[in-house]
Amino acid sequence: MTERHNIFSDQADALSDDAYDDDGFVAEGEGDDTRPSALYDGDQLEREERAALRRVAGLSTELEDVTEVEYRQLRLERVVLASVWSDGSLVDAENSLRELAALAETAGAEVLEGVIQRRQKPDTATYLGKGKAEELRDIVISEGADTVIADSELAPSQRRALEDVVKVKVIDRTALILDIFAQHAKSREGKAQVELAQLQYLLPRLRGWGESMSRQAGGQAAGGQGMGSRGPGETKIELDRRRINSRIAKLKRDIAGMKTHRDTKRGSRRANGIPSVAIAGYTNAGKSSILNRLTGAGVLVQNQLFATLDPTVRRGETPDGREFTFTDTVGFVRALPHQLVEAFRSTLEEVAESDLLLHVVDGSHPDPEGQISAVRAVLADVDATDVKEVIVVNKADIADPEVVDRILRQEKHAIALSARTGEGMDALVQLIADELPQPDISVDVLLPYDRGDLVSRLHEEGEILASEHVHDGTRVTAKVNADLAAELAAYQA
Repeated sequence: MTERHNIFSDQADALSDDAYDDDGFVAEGEGDDTRPSALYDGDQLEREERAALRRVAGLSTELEDVTEVEYRQLRLERVVLASVWSDGSLVDAENSLRELAALAETAGAEVLEGVIQRRQKPDTATYLGKGKAEELRDIVISEGADTVIADSELAPSQRRALEDVVKVKVIDRTALILDIFAQHAKSREGKAQVELAQLQYLLPRLRGWGESMSRQAGGQAAGGQGMGSRGPGETKIELDRRRINSRIAKLKRDIAGMKTHRDTKRGSRRANGIPSVAIAGYTNAGKSSILNRLTGAGVLVQNQLFATLDPTVRRGETPDGREFTFTDTVGFVRALPHQLVEAFRSTLEEVAESDLLLHVVDGSHPDPEGQISAVRAVLADVDATDVKEVIVVNKADIADPEVVDRILRQEKHAIALSARTGEGMDALVQLIADELPQPDISVDVLLPYDRGDLVSRLHEEGEILASEHVHDGTRVTAKVNADLAAELAAYQA
């Protein structure tokens, strides 16, 4: 087996994509000009580089609560991670594998090892290529692993072929994320959405083994059942496929009904003129922590990916007394499975229908700009790109100040804060007040004392300019929205 070098060192970020030693591995201390210019013919992969299978150590995320959560199994799965690096830089590939390690530990696995292979594109048969798949099998045996996780979505044939080589269970990134969602979903809607995504993923991956799978009489098996009963029968895989399709149809109907309920509640808030603020962003960026800081919502906060799946709606109030709603949404991740995007579409529509989007970014993450791009890609899928967006760089207390400054310069509307220490939270509250729609219709009304409900709404939904109590009632000069202005029309002073 080819010797594998440890590519994780303090200097890894400084290594160039094309700084390799003679064996095709990253060469520490090499500069960008290690290849003779006469041999360089465009941006292409060299033979030694393609053949390299890099062992990636130090992938454990060391989540402090990894053994304390109630859903953990008694025996954690022992996994080896595998990735094909076909585009981007080495640092991007390493960050992706580290994220996969965090996902695996969140799902309850123990990450033993990780390998990256440099290829032009994944092998169509075994993902890594036959030779490197055999090397992976040796690593699995030496580490005592029982599962291999690929850092991409595998075709059904790729997964079967790789399993045949490594002789242990193989799953891909999509299956891993779906498993985490299944563990964390608590509400009826969340469970239905996750089950729908799982079934849509499973349907093309059902496996059957020949005639032994037959479950209905056919051919000679029909015995004395007579004419019309002879034939191949319905195999178990066909029966499973039919049952899954039926279940998918029922789940879609159920989710559509839940969507109607959600739309009704949202429409009620709209009718009352209550603006909404949606909190979205990469998983584990600190969205729930910010919501708790702003509203005292008491939402679960854990150092885990996808700790929050079920949307939380809470009431908020601007410094000048205007009411609005906060909605905490499910976190996003790079290459979020399209099955999940479709299944959670009704939930993500909360973002599309909001008046302001707080896009939370983990300022301490190795690639915060990559997080921003991944989230915006999902928002584009649910037609939420027209919402007014504010980039909220969280964890500023532990982030590199240069990285935070870079994001603040790049983004038109951005603010840095720390939900843990409270630094910058007052500025965020004021920013929300400034960005939310302002009442713009001036009214001067005399409200009888028995219409205290309208006075209350004026204080909640409008901007009070002047108010005094007179003999006939309360005279108020204010700015309000169109709906409230229509109800006040009969009381114009």
